[in-house]
Amino acid sequence: MSIKDNLQSELKEKWGKVVNFVEENFEKKPDLNAILFLIGIRELGQLSEKAFTKEEKTRLMHIGNCRVLSYSGYYQQKGINMKGWPVWESKMPIPNLTLFEQENLLRQHIIEYFDREGIIDFQ
Repeated sequence: MSIKDNLQSELKEKWGKVVNFVEENFEKKPDLNAILFLIGIRELGQLSEKAFTKEEKTRLMHIGNCRVLSYSGYYQQKGINMKGWPVWESKMPIPNLTLFEQENLLRQHIIEYFDREGIIDFQ
């Protein structure tokens, strides 16, 4: 097995753990966007008494996306707005990747988030 195949296999295994964790805790099999949404809610640090609007859900996914991509320096949190929502700024452009490569990049960073935050022990 090549190093690339080994890394791909490891990514698949760890991603499976993330999906299983979310599914067990929320009783719904998540996709990539749902996991980014949950990270966004966690980063926001507050739950709304009413359902989030479609615009807020999109912003929460953006917060999750920025948070996980901050590990590679693509984004940096620049503050909190008047409503208490994190504000992020782009620090460098994300490379031009295929959809498959983009999803793998996000999966790697989501795995890192769950690991760094102590949510899942991948050992």
